[in-house]
Amino acid sequence: MRTTPRGHYEGQPGFRLLSPETGTLDAAEVAEQASADPDQTLALLADMAAAADRRMAALAARLAGRLALDLARAGPSSAGGVGRLELGRADRCTGDIDIDRSLDGLLEARSVNRACSLEDLWVQRWQRPATAITLVVDRSGSMGGPRLAAAAVAAAACALRAPQQWSTLAFGDQVVAIKSTDRDRPAAAVVDDVLRLRGYGTTDLAAALDAAQAQLQRCTARRRVAVLLSDCRATAGGDPLRSARRLDELCVIAPAGDSADAEAFASAAGARFTTITNLRSIPQAVATVLQG
Repeated sequence: MRTTPRGHYEGQPGFRLLSPETGTLDAAEVAEQASADPDQTLALLADMAAAADRRMAALAARLAGRLALDLARAGPSSAGGVGRLELGRADRCTGDIDIDRSLDGLLEARSVNRACSLEDLWVQRWQRPATAITLVVDRSGSMGGPRLAAAAVAAAACALRAPQQWSTLAFGDQVVAIKSTDRDRPAAAVVDDVLRLRGYGTTDLAAALDAAQAQLQRCTARRRVAVLLSDCRATAGGDPLRSARRLDELCVIAPAGDSADAEAFASAAGARFTTITNLRSIPQAVATVLQG
């Protein structure tokens, strides 16, 4: 990974307070700045993770990961989805008694003059379907602090909303699996890897969506959703609309100030769409597109 000299950061607001000298990073100052302006602080820390000063870079990456997870936890926790009623015997699960389904057992118990038992009863309960999520992060072109920070918070938000089956892909002209569906990795480790991404290559959106479909096909969840974080300006590869339409569900999230192409793509693909205005809006954006 290419590194950045300390002089690159000297003119950025708050840097001298965060790192008064080479190899240092003041955690208390990070917390104070993050409380006042989490967007600027996380973006700066994400940039600093590529510093030539490797001690400072490691400290910045660690604190950036914690801040990204904290911002993701502050958002809504439900992944949404359409629920369904499920039946089960009362001795095996809890719920509301289904009188119609239990009637045969009740009559049989009465006919032999014995007390009704749980085995005679059926209950119904409202189950929310399990959801699998594949986050697809656009790393093409320039991948500076704000984009890195947004990708990290989005990864954390998806991990928290689909803890059993989730994956994260990054793409430019090639697709890299930061976390595969069938690989168990902590959310913090995935966020750390996202923060190490740097801009690379052209934008093969079709390949990225095909890779997302391959990840989701390995999932057992009833609901399988690809969440695309991109401006959706494909510059290489095949037809991304064809790839998008093969997915069960596609949700597109784009920066509010650069969303026209992404919104047009989402409309053509039949995908849900929303924008983000800052890092704190990302968990809500993820929840919004997953709710449908």
